[in-house]
Amino acid sequence: MAAPLPLEEAQARLLELAEPLPLERVDPPSALGRWLAEPLVAARTQPACDLSAMDGYAVAEDDLTGPWQVIGESAAGHPFNGFIVPGKAVRISTGAVIPDGAGAVVVQEDVARDGDHLTLTGDGPGRPGKHIRRAGSDFAEGTVLAELDTRVTPAHVALVLSAGHRNVAVRRVPRLTIIDSGDELAADPADCAAHQVPASNGAMLAALAASHPCEVTRRGPVPDRLEALIAALDAAADADVIVTSGGASVGDHDLVIPALEAWGAQLDFWKVAIKPGKPLLVARRGRQLVIGLPGNPVSSFVTAWLFLLPLLRRLSGAADPLPRRQTARLAADLAAGGERREFLRGVLDGGEVTPALGQDSGALAALAGSNCLIDRAANSPVLPARTPVPIFPLENGGIA
Repeated sequence: MAAPLPLEEAQARLLELAEPLPLERVDPPSALGRWLAEPLVAARTQPACDLSAMDGYAVAEDDLTGPWQVIGESAAGHPFNGFIVPGKAVRISTGAVIPDGAGAVVVQEDVARDGDHLTLTGDGPGRPGKHIRRAGSDFAEGTVLAELDTRVTPAHVALVLSAGHRNVAVRRVPRLTIIDSGDELAADPADCAAHQVPASNGAMLAALAASHPCEVTRRGPVPDRLEALIAALDAAADADVIVTSGGASVGDHDLVIPALEAWGAQLDFWKVAIKPGKPLLVARRGRQLVIGLPGNPVSSFVTAWLFLLPLLRRLSGAADPLPRRQTARLAADLAAGGERREFLRGVLDGGEVTPALGQDSGALAALAGSNCLIDRAANSPVLPARTPVPIFPLENGGIA
């Protein structure tokens, strides 16, 4: 039997199996959280003309001290159509077009107005061009505003529209099917016998996947019967990714591998040299990828975070789909590690990380109270407090 794979090798093998999904064009709000499939190029100049940055009065650039006669108004969306000469001023609001002939804006706090007569009472603009946003000061037509593989943020939504685009190119949203399996699972958490546990992994994995745009279908709990697992796999015909939780180990009732083989999938690898999560498997059938996660809830969470989320990002077009590692200092001594690389749950606070008290693979309370994973190397010695250690913040799936 092959030895368990190192983490990075297993992640690389999984991501090599995946190709970004087909391109589609969507309205900018629908692109939020997705990755650009094409560079974003400005189709217009912003601003398209000189605009006022303040409320006040537009004046000629060689007439900054007045007095002036007010001859009209330029409001946002309603420009003044005349021409400004020395001795004249136009009332102007923030975002309004600078009238022809104007070269500065006197803010309203620096003037006194009596009818159409305007006098300077403060410092004034001081120099030509003051309080004017020049045409193209944000971007010019033809400028590349965001590169391929940029993740769309709320600011990008506004940028796409401001750049003159009705839609934007992204990859199709991945379709994910999550299959919870195990005779011990109770579908109703309020009606759970002593020999059962509530079926919580499927909901947890769906919530974890929700940190990235995807379409999630949940199936289960599926009983420990080969035909039931095969039927659940058959029902996921439209899925790009199928995730099973439970049944991936070596016990008599661990039927995921036999079910995958009977279903026609080819196993790519099985077992990764990490704790928790050693019995993770990856298989493929045609274009569909299958990740078999352990059934223990913490193991299921950690392996989904390390494998499922990067896979969803890869399918969505991310060039760098793996979670980003940081460094923090231990707030307390950390015990020596075992023969496998471990991902310990911890609490990061102000640059210091405290390992959670419960590190068992079934300790959901400790997992829920954690906000990072501490990456402890295999055969690590005791690490005293203040030692720098690598960590993975859990927020937003581990990416910015």
